[in-house]
Amino acid sequence: MLWQQMQSFFKSWFIYPGLETHLILIAIGVALAFGAIWLVCHWPPLFKRHWLWAVGIFSAFFTLLAVVYVQIPLQYYSGQALSHFWDNGTLMDWLLLTGLPAILLSGLVQEGAKMVPMVAWWWRSGNSISPKMGLAIGAIAGAGFGIFEAFWGNATILGSGWTFDMIGQYGFTGITPFWERFFTVALHTSASALAGYGLAKGKGWQFYLIAAGLHALINYGVLLFYKQHLTVNQLEIWVAVVAMLATAWALWLRWRRGEEEEEELVQPPAQPMEPAEPVN
Repeated sequence: MLWQQMQSFFKSWFIYPGLETHLILIAIGVALAFGAIWLVCHWPPLFKRHWLWAVGIFSAFFTLLAVVYVQIPLQYYSGQALSHFWDNGTLMDWLLLTGLPAILLSGLVQEGAKMVPMVAWWWRSGNSISPKMGLAIGAIAGAGFGIFEAFWGNATILGSGWTFDMIGQYGFTGITPFWERFFTVALHTSASALAGYGLAKGKGWQFYLIAAGLHALINYGVLLFYKQHLTVNQLEIWVAVVAMLATAWALWLRWRRGEEEEEELVQPPAQPMEPAEPVN
């Protein structure tokens, strides 16, 4: 049963039965626009360091694999463990506490997966990169998965029958699915940027936990919504506020020293000097 759920979820990211081609293209275009808006703020040197594209693509697919084959099983078995001690009624009554393991696991797994390409480049650079390069790599890694997830979410929304008429009929509620995707991309981008900054500063695990905590915090709003402590609109405001706070922090670190260290973003890492040939 668990394996079937995992496989079904994985396939849902690539197969959209009944969804017309033009709607798939719209879902892709909107997701790319979301990512571009937030990446422009971070201004990574994508066109000067072409390997950064590979970082984003690798992060997108590797993080999805981590969600399917690590996050989902861990969340399933943690839920099974809790059900051995409490019945479903008790678990729902205390959802704000009993739901914490699943929420924390989502942040820990996804932010950890997005750090893999960052760590690879950090290791390749002799365990030494500038803080701004760390922010750039992290932003690209986060945006890579954020865009992929936004495409999946957009395609699912359009496949469910969403139309522009819903905006006129429901107002802000009609666009909340896209609002949420927009700010979730911001959170993915900024949280990973902070993790990359911490890696460059020699505080990788501390900033990894911060990134995972921000990720978990934005997801915790769902539990508050289920317990009716937040309305739909308030939940979307929660998502936007957490995402913007994380973005503001990452951008402050990125731009606080003006153009200083700018050359470090566009110059290749220094290579060790080869020993001179002995004079005979």
